[in-house]
Amino acid sequence: MIEGSCETFVSDCQVRAAAELISHAWDPVVLSALRLGPTRRKELLTRIAGVSDKVLTEALRRLLARGLVLKDGADQMSTRAGAVYRLSPLGESFANGPLAQLAQWAADNQDDLIASSVTA
Repeated sequence: MIEGSCETFVSDCQVRAAAELISHAWDPVVLSALRLGPTRRKELLTRIAGVSDKVLTEALRRLLARGLVLKDGADQMSTRAGAVYRLSPLGESFANGPLAQLAQWAADNQDDLIASSVTA
């Protein structure tokens, strides 16, 4: 449990800081896709159904700026050129910790979530 108070509307509140990490719809999806290992952007486009090239690029830029994703140069094991994206240690701790738990919670409660959205 987080010690200390989290005043309403305080900009440095820990809950707000955590919520910002999932505030863009595709950012957590990209982080989850990168849990499978280092990947090129074009491969991410294939792996993540429904994301456009532009939206993926924007998500990668945000995640790079936040220090959750790292961008490596050309893969030395391959003749193919291009950047490879991977989770940073911070990104791994988030993607494999709270984000994975949130995904598990959603899976465990999928029927209730669907029923609630139908009745709303």
